Amino acid sequence: MTKLLEMGGRQVTLLDGDLVRKHLSSELGFSREHRDINVRRIGYVASEITKNHGIAICAPIAPYHATRRDVRLMIEPLGGFFEIHVATPLYVCEGRDRKGLYAKARAGIVKEFTGISDPYEIPEKPELVIDTTNISVEEAVQKILLKLEREGYVRQTRF
Repeated sequence: MTKLLEMGGRQVTLLDGDLVRKHLSSELGFSREHRDINVRRIGYVASEITKNHGIAICAPIAPYHATRRDVRLMIEPLGGFFEIHVATPLYVCEGRDRKGLYAKARAGIVKEFTGISDPYEIPEKPELVIDTTNISVEEAVQKILLKLEREGYVRQTRF
């Protein structure tokens, strides 16, 4: 997000899944219905940002194809939609799990956990796929920025 802000131009807003859940969807659990409601709320906020010529970076876990499609249909006509599929293998995600949620899900303590006891439906046609197994966060961000630039969403400042 900092890189986008440095480029100037449009206002950038990050809709982090954990923060949105805490402040906008705190009454929701993790059932399929509640995940859909949460992602649709994020989509609505993103559509308002997009409608007002801003850039909304949405970072929830959005495991269901139909919900992602509906959010795309809500936002795309207002200024574009760019889906990035972080296609990192499950074993890598488990190895990086700072909160210990994957271990709790494997032990049955956390129910309806995406990728363990609840499905993750792989995006059919994302604009970009990134496997972060062997690249740094900075390299992943650079791939995203280059793709956004090629697609005409942003212009990078060159020095």
